[in-house]
Formats: sequence, structure tokens, C-alpha cells
Amino acid sequence: RWILQVPMISGRGLAHTGGTLDKLESIPGFNIHQSVEQVKKILQDVGCCIVGQTETLVPADRVLYALRDATATVDSLPLITGSIISKKGAEGLYALLLDVKFGRAALYKDLDSARTLAQSLVNAGNSLGMRTGAVLSRMDAPIGRCVGNALEVCESLECLKGRGPDDLKELVTLLGGYLLWMTHQSPSLESGQRMIAEVLTNGAALRKFQAMLEAQGVPTHIAHSLCSEKADYFKHLRRAEYQTELQAPDDGTVLDVDGMVIATVLHRLGAGRTRAGESINHSVGVELLVDLGQQVQKGQSWIRIYHDCPLLSPEQKSDLQGSLLIGSGDRYRTSARVEEFIQPQ
Repeated sequence: RWILQVPMISGRGLAHTGGTLDKLESIPGFNIHQSVEQVKKILQDVGCCIVGQTETLVPADRVLYALRDATATVDSLPLITGSIISKKGAEGLYALLLDVKFGRAALYKDLDSARTLAQSLVNAGNSLGMRTGAVLSRMDAPIGRCVGNALEVCESLECLKGRGPDDLKELVTLLGGYLLWMTHQSPSLESGQRMIAEVLTNGAALRKFQAMLEAQGVPTHIAHSLCSEKADYFKHLRRAEYQTELQAPDDGTVLDVDGMVIATVLHRLGAGRTRAGESINHSVGVELLVDLGQQVQKGQSWIRIYHDCPLLSPEQKSDLQGSLLIGSGDRYRTSARVEEFIQPQ
């Protein structure tokens, strides 16, 4: 097997979408600004890194990214393709697997339009010599139970400790399994998924993440504390000043939770930015207290909102309550998280 190195040049959130860099910057000390020489050293020492664009690293994309929201071209297919693939091309990748979302909470609402984007990305990536594939995954309800920058870091750490929500672990093992197969590290998709599940269980993935945190500026004692078995995450990550729980209005089965409604409310509470360069509140977020398909009783708390304003507005509460659909259990239908896999050309 090869010794794999995994660089990632990521971006920030725009509109209702979350940004990987924003999430990581909720960790004290994490530095996304690394020179090319520093990136190479981190890859050599650790094997992975997650950084942002700089004046010399994908500089054109940094400018275009800032203009997309201001010019109402966030959903422009050519600009999205150029933005994503330019960063991946700069990384000098052998293989690239893209997770292209579709659904209510995604940029593209239907499978056909997401497939068009995915095919554009796959074509562009392969034309640059990268073995590029794409997964089309559903994004109607939130993945996992947490939405918001710091809260998603906590949930990701739980996943790295072999815990966390089943749907998140399923997506992680599936995507990782595909990538291992694409890089000839496993003979099949199934064996690749088993390999990913094993490193989540045995702590190898967690140790690698801790090493990356330290290499990118997080103080050793904080990285060790966050990655410990019984971590008190909010000892180091900022918790919002106020928490509000909302209750289920009826008895029944949780049929749906509209992720787009939740994202829009959190954006208004400060978790997202309207224009590039604006500051965000890393502590704002929600935690779902129920799962899809779960039986609930009237008055049972189903969501916890973390916010810094003293009170949620009646409109915000109404919108969040409207995102929850409760009904008869025989109406509940499960759907596959991953709909398609576009293989490398």
C-alpha cells in the first residue's frame, strides 16, 4: 500500500451553507493560514491538513469566492466547478472523491441538477489528471444531530471516538471506503468501509486528528483534552449564553425535520454570514433531541437551540416548530443517504 497524504484547501460558509474553515476556527488556536512550505511539512509529519486560500495558494479563487455572494452567483455551475477543482488541482492530488449534496438543505434541490454539477466536477477533475469520482448524497434533514460550527466539531469528535449518530458514521465510512478503493488501498468498496470503521473504533483516526490540530496551532493540552475519552468540549469551545428547548406539539412519529429551515434560522441568529468577510458566532447552533422515525409524545423536547440573544423571537420559534413533521408511523419511509456514485473516468 501507498503512504497516503491528504491535503484539503477549504472555504468558508456563504448564505445558509456551513464552511469547514469556520467550524475548525471554533477550536482555540487552530490556524488555517499556512504557507506552501508549512503545508508540505504538516503533510510530511502528520499526513493531513485543512487550510484556506492564501495570497499565493489559489489566489484567484479567493477573490472570486468573495464576489459570488455579492453578485448573486453562488449557484453558478461554472463558478462552483472552478472554485472547487482549482483548489483540488493546487493540491496535486492523485485521487479525489466529492460529496455532492442534493435536497431541501442543499444548494441543489433535486437529484438531476446535483448530478449535472457532480458530472461537471468529475469531468474537470479527470481532465487535470486527478482520478475523480463523486457521490450524490441526500440532504433534506440534518446529518447527525448537531447543526452549527462548535456543535458540529463536538459531534465530529464523537464520531472519531467511534460514537456519534449512526447516519454520520455511515456516511463517513462510505465516503472513506470509496476513496480507499479509488486509491487501490482496498480491493472493494465493502472492504474499504470496514477499514474506515476499524480506525474509528480503534482510535487511529482520532490520534491523527489530534496530531493535525497540534500541527496547525492548537495548544497540546487543548488538543489532548478535546480528543480524550471523556472530554468536556465546552471547557475549550465556546458555548452560547442561552439555551432554549422546544416541545413536540403532538404525539406520533417524527416523519421529517426540514434542515433548510433550521439553517435559515441559525443564519439569522449569527451562525452564518450574508457577505464574505463578515464575522460569525461559532457558538450558535441546534441539537436535535430526537431521530427520524422515533416515537414522541406531546410536550417532549425535540430540539435544543444555542443562542446569544436573551430570547428567540416568536417567528424563529414558529419557523423551527414548522420544520418538524409528526404523523402516523405507517407514513414513515426511510431513504438511502447516498443515491449514486459517479466513478472516475
